[in-house]
Formats: sequence, structure tokens, C-alpha cells
Amino acid sequence: MDIQRPSNARAKKIRRIVYGTVALLLLGGVTYGLSKLRPAAPSVDRATIWPDEVKRGPMVREVRGLGTLVPEDTRWVAAQTDAHVDKWVLRPPAIVKPNSIIMELSDPTVQKDAVDAEFQLKGAEADYANLKVQVDSDLMNQKANEAAVRSDYEQARLQHDVDEKLYKEGIGSDHIRNLSRVKEDQLAIRLKLETERTAVAADSAKARLAAQQAKVEQMRALYQLKKTQADALHVRAGIDGVLQLLPVDVGQHVTPGMNLARVADPKKLRAEIKIAETQAKDVIPGQKATIDTRNGIVNGHVSRVDPSVINGTVTVDVTIDDPLPPGARPDLSVDGTITLENLKDVLYVGRPVHGQADSTIGIFKMTEDGSEAVRVNVKLGRSSVNTIEILDGLKVGDKVILSDMSAWDNFDRVRLK
Repeated sequence: MDIQRPSNARAKKIRRIVYGTVALLLLGGVTYGLSKLRPAAPSVDRATIWPDEVKRGPMVREVRGLGTLVPEDTRWVAAQTDAHVDKWVLRPPAIVKPNSIIMELSDPTVQKDAVDAEFQLKGAEADYANLKVQVDSDLMNQKANEAAVRSDYEQARLQHDVDEKLYKEGIGSDHIRNLSRVKEDQLAIRLKLETERTAVAADSAKARLAAQQAKVEQMRALYQLKKTQADALHVRAGIDGVLQLLPVDVGQHVTPGMNLARVADPKKLRAEIKIAETQAKDVIPGQKATIDTRNGIVNGHVSRVDPSVINGTVTVDVTIDDPLPPGARPDLSVDGTITLENLKDVLYVGRPVHGQADSTIGIFKMTEDGSEAVRVNVKLGRSSVNTIEILDGLKVGDKVILSDMSAWDNFDRVRLK
């Protein structure tokens, strides 16, 4: 029979303990090593990324926006009276002159008032002519009376001189001398009165004529107003240009102030550019700009910046300095680029998809061998359309990914394949 050996059992137990301890140590070491390993980096197709290299040198700050060409000289022709649209004489896009008739309106009341005002003016002018003849006649009569009294006075003065001389020589009597002196004094008083009466008559004539002239001018102004209203029934363009719009129909009733037609000069155009409100803070009048009309690029300058914000954009008016290329017309869609400033020596890179001026963002920087990209925090400065200033986090020669990497926001590195 078999006899159990105590020494062998004890040795086996010790071996089992040793093996178990080693196994536990190995398992713990593997677990610890695995915990220290970084998670596997996701792979990104190199063809889908947009890389760029950090550079140092001059950077032109620009802002860009979409817009349209609009006429510098636009005229809305408005109705002056209540009327009805009889017919269209011209239709868009007709070339018009200042006296070109666009449409015909009708209003019998306006035409009747114009005729009445004309006859009232003629009546006032006839009254003025009649009054002028009358006051001239009265003034001439008064001057004749003054002349007669002056003649009597001169005769009396001469007679008094004769009587005075005869009296001194002892030939004439004192009584006759006194009578001739009294007659001279009386005629001198009458002459003074007649002279004053003549002056009053002249002033009265001027005042009466001025009053009648004012009435004539009043009637003339009324006639001109009524005549203008009657002429306005023939709606004219008023300027050289192109007829753009007719917002009324034949037979429609129009009221004073209603727009009837829009005429614009197609040779004088400016660009209205919509700039994002976040980029428009540095735009000021006088800055240089370029306008891309899809058929050529022309130079211009900022002439006005709208103070209000509409739908997140600011309207900037750009006056065009160069001749417009063929095909440029009102309402043509254009691209506008405005130069803000020229930075002489800055660190810059292409503008990332989500990169905003004066912000800190995470950007994937490519390793030297180009196999991976690691996320780094970068502080951005001033921005332009396609470039942005680097303040901290990158150096010259670093290659970064500018395209949208939001799908890998939870990873600090990616593999490029």
C-alpha cells in the first residue's frame, strides 16, 4: 500500500503559493502598465485636412463681404395731385432724358384750376395796368396844380420886388407894397402845400401800385402752381438715366406723394457691402477697398459706414474710383474687400475655421514627421479675411490643421494616414 510522505505535500503547497504570488504580481503589473498607456489615437485621412505653416512677416488686415451695385443718383418721381393713370408711355428699362414722358395721368379738376388761375392772373395784370394809368393821371394833375401855383408865386415875388423898389424910390405907395408882400407870402405857403401834396400823391401812387403788384404776384404764383400740377400729369423722368421701376398700373388711382416711377443713372454706381458686425468695428471712411464685379476688379474707398446693425451685418458704402467694367449695372451682386491696415512684422497663420480675433482656441499641430497631430492651445490676435495673428502657442515653421476638427474634440492627438 502507498504511504503519504509529509515532506512532499508541504513542498507542493509552497510551490502553489509561490506560483500564485507571481501570477498576482504579473497581473497587477500588466494592469498598471495598461492603465498608463494612452488611448489609441483615431485616424484622420490626410486628404480631408487643410494644413498651413506658421510664418512671420507682413500681414494685410482685410474684411470681406457680399453686396450689390446701387446708383449714386436715383430719382423717385412722385404724384403731385390726386389723379388716375391713363397710360404708360415708356416701360423699363427704357433710356430716358429729363423731359422724357413716362406716363400720362388725368385729373379734370387740376386742369380746370389751371385755366381759372390763368384768367385770374390776366385779370390782376389788367387791374394793375388800369391802376397805373389812373395814378399816373392823378399825379400829373397834381404836378400841374403845383406848377400853376409856382408860376403865380414867381409872379407875385417879382411884383413885390417891383413895388418894394418903387416904394424906396418914393414913387410907389406903402399900401401897394404891403399887398404885394402878403400875396407873395400866401402863394409861398400854397406852393409849399402843393409840393407836399405832390410828394404824398407820388408815395400814394407807389403804395397803390405795390399793393396791386403783390396781388399780381400772388395770382402768378397760384397760376404757376396750378400749371405745374397740370404739367405734372405728364410724368417726366427729370434726369438722364434708365427707367428702373413702375410700381403703378394703368387705371390706378394715385394720391399726392405716391411713387410713380424710379429713374437711375447707370453710369454712376457705388457698392453697398454687408460686413459682419464683429468685423465692422475697425471699418472707417477713407479706407481703400476693391470690388469684384465677376467681370473685373475695380478700386474704391469707403465713403460711409451705416451706424445701425441689420440682421447681424453693417452696410458699408464704397465709392468706386475706377471706370466700371462692361456689364456693371444696378443690383449686380459683387464681392467687396476692405483693407483695414498693414501689419509690418507679425507671427501669423491661415485663419482656422473657428478662429476668432482676440481669443484662445485649441489647434492640432502636426508632428515633425507628419504622422500625428497634437492639440495645443493658441492665443490669437488681430484677424484678416484669410490670416490671423499668433500671440502665443506656436512658432515659425509649425504646421497646424486649419480645417474643422470638431469631430475629434474629445481627443488630444490624431493619427494622419
